[in-house]
Amino acid sequence: MSTMKRTRVDWETLALLVGLFVGVALLWNTIVVYPVKVFVVLLHELSHALAALLTGGQVLRIEISPLLGGVTLTAGGSPFLIASAGYLGSILWGGLILMTAARSRNDRALAGAVGLVVIGATLLFTRNVFGLVFGILFGGALVWIARRLSNKVSDFILKFLGLTSCLYVVLDIKSDLIDRGLFYAPGSVSDAQTLANLTGIPALIWGIAWFLIAIAALCIFLRAAVLTRA
Repeated sequence: MSTMKRTRVDWETLALLVGLFVGVALLWNTIVVYPVKVFVVLLHELSHALAALLTGGQVLRIEISPLLGGVTLTAGGSPFLIASAGYLGSILWGGLILMTAARSRNDRALAGAVGLVVIGATLLFTRNVFGLVFGILFGGALVWIARRLSNKVSDFILKFLGLTSCLYVVLDIKSDLIDRGLFYAPGSVSDAQTLANLTGIPALIWGIAWFLIAIAALCIFLRAAVLTRA
């Protein structure tokens, strides 16, 4: 007798994600989604920082802007990997949060862990007032949710956070790298332009490549979130 388990669609999770997608789309430019956008900017900059550390470099400082921008100053390390890590890292973290929340039965612990990581990374690397205040408050809110509210609430918050993070990365790559790359002006600064300077490959090409990778990653994470073993 075969012992292989078949996969089935978790219709409850699928319905929740569809509902979240519609809600996020309707509230995209409101205060409801804004904190998650800033969170994704933080993930982006932390991914640069992690790439610098893993390639033997140092992180000098991270700054996060209320206008949804950020900068990571590093010394040493691999410029290619550091520049590549921002968008790819941020969609990886967002997707992992989404997938883990969908599969975990202890979402309160996961929410608390994410909150503590945000607080710790903020205190270690962030050096401007807005970034410090946001990171501490955002991470603290996740810890509070984990300690005070139910597992279902933590599950909902994490799925909202993960899905919105992935969507924002995809849209940000399109607007920041592809759209801007079509009308590139000398002197503009972006991760794609940094790679263009390093490799000679146009920034637009890097933007398109990252966009396709981000779309593929989003599909993989969504599939993993809604499929379960029967």
